[in-house]
Amino acid sequence: MLDIKIFNSALEQLEEERGIPKEKIIEAIEQALAAAYKKDYGKKGQIIRASFDQNSGKTEFSQVKIVVDDSTVRIVEEDEKEGTMAEEIKESMEGENEQDLRPRFNPEHHILLEDAKKIKKDVTLDEEIVFPLESKDDYGRIAAQTAKQVIIQKIREAEKVSVMGEYMGKKGEVVNGIVQRVEHGNVFVDLGRTIAILPAEEQIPNERYRQGGRIKAYVIDVTESPRGISIRLSRTHPQFIQKLFEVEAPEIESGVVEIKSIAREAGARSKIAVATNDEKVDPIGACVGQRGVRVSTVTNELAGEKIDIVEWSPDPAVFVAGALSPAKVVDIKINEEEKRAKVTVSEDQLSLAIGKGGQNVRLAAKLTGWRIDIEGAAGETIAVVNGEEVNMVNDNIVPEEIEPVTEGDETGVVEEEIEEKELAEEVVEEETGEVRHTETEDMENITPEDVEEAIDEEEKKEGTQEDSEK
Repeated sequence: MLDIKIFNSALEQLEEERGIPKEKIIEAIEQALAAAYKKDYGKKGQIIRASFDQNSGKTEFSQVKIVVDDSTVRIVEEDEKEGTMAEEIKESMEGENEQDLRPRFNPEHHILLEDAKKIKKDVTLDEEIVFPLESKDDYGRIAAQTAKQVIIQKIREAEKVSVMGEYMGKKGEVVNGIVQRVEHGNVFVDLGRTIAILPAEEQIPNERYRQGGRIKAYVIDVTESPRGISIRLSRTHPQFIQKLFEVEAPEIESGVVEIKSIAREAGARSKIAVATNDEKVDPIGACVGQRGVRVSTVTNELAGEKIDIVEWSPDPAVFVAGALSPAKVVDIKINEEEKRAKVTVSEDQLSLAIGKGGQNVRLAAKLTGWRIDIEGAAGETIAVVNGEEVNMVNDNIVPEEIEPVTEGDETGVVEEEIEEKELAEEVVEEETGEVRHTETEDMENITPEDVEEAIDEEEKKEGTQEDSEK
């Protein structure tokens, strides 16, 4: 006999661990019992339903018949039933009448309207008439196995719907997981209730993943497939940076500071433009944090990716000039129609403005949405940005790699002081090198006679010291 306490405890455990409601589990059990009953005691074409009482553990079975008439089904006489299957197929192919498409009347599945009115006077077409059946407790091995398979299938379907609903709401959010395995460059991440995939193209270049290690990623897509739920993750998506800053900076999460745009080359460098909705709050300082703690945390999560934080401005000229930092802009001309900006920088700032491989100006163009042309102080065009391509017009300029900058940050002042100190040390080294070079030249001009004179003078000094000691 069924133990109700243990049964209810199992239902609660399934609901808590897998997120499946009790009603869904009861429904699966009823369908399983109905399938087992039909397997052992039912007939072909019957509609068997079971009603399970959760409190008493008793099950009631019933047969359902659908009310039909001549317009909804095709009533076949006894003589027609003796016809072969080939004749039926031939008739169905030759005849194109709607009557040929009607299903055949099955007394185990249908009940005629005239007969149904004897049971229920106000019955209508397509209504269901329920007939109670005798309850059975003894089932065969095949029927029990059928019931087991039905329960397992229904629970899996219910769990699939539950997981789909949970992670569909997490689309566009950051999730934590554990690396389960790495196959063919793809990383499979265990999220707890399901497995997600981090494709090779969504991974940060040169980043290594170890089995059992914890990982953060951005959910870019949640789809349902025949094999289950498919969740695709990304660590290269620009919104991944925004979500990380929302965790680190409460001002961004609350909406006081807003990230207007993001330009990212995953694993190398990113630029973000921020603006404030409160004049008392510094948007760049809110992202950097005290002594750079906040931006350092995000950088460490992104495998050392450098991040430039610039202040957004509604004035395109100011915004483009800030996006090119740390390079200092001398002049800028804006073409609103072509959405093009011609930026003039001094000769010593050309390499900073372009960046290594054109990275700085390319990211600035992505960040602002403007086409940027870099010109020297003499007016010659050095670099032209067209989409993601940077065309170098003057090959004499060698772009250099730059360190991440944050406008208005004290870190930049400290870096300038360090550079001045290093420059002073180089000057000292150059001066020392000249002195040593002079001493070397003097040694080359010494003759053997000079050496003998020096030795005689040393001997005279030693003799004078001995006489004084006596």
